[in-house]
Amino acid sequence: MGLSSFFKNLFGSTKESVTELANNAESTFEQAKEAAAPYIEKAEAFAEETIEKVKEVSEPIIDQAADYAEKAQETVNEYADKAAKVVNDAVDTIKEKTASFANEPAETTSSETVVDVSEKPVTEA
Repeated sequence: MGLSSFFKNLFGSTKESVTELANNAESTFEQAKEAAAPYIEKAEAFAEETIEKVKEVSEPIIDQAADYAEKAQETVNEYADKAAKVVNDAVDTIKEKTASFANEPAETTSSETVVDVSEKPVTEA
């Protein structure tokens, strides 16, 4: 009997100690939460003020960036139209040249490209 009562007392007191620790932890947590509340509110207010300041400062910059982007787009469109015209003109010129070669007889085209082999080659001294 002595041994069983020893274990009952030992584990019974442990159970009470754990319960007491849990209660203390809960109250400590509540106290910490109450103590931190003003700091949390101050941090939230600071964050909101900072965000508003950033919005105010960045608004003109964003507007300027939008203006520059619009101007850049206009410039690119202008040069793109000019480049397209130049490319189209070049393609038309190439088509005309190739068409004129296609219409010429083969003898004329080939005689212009033949090298006279009867000449003596030039040698270095």
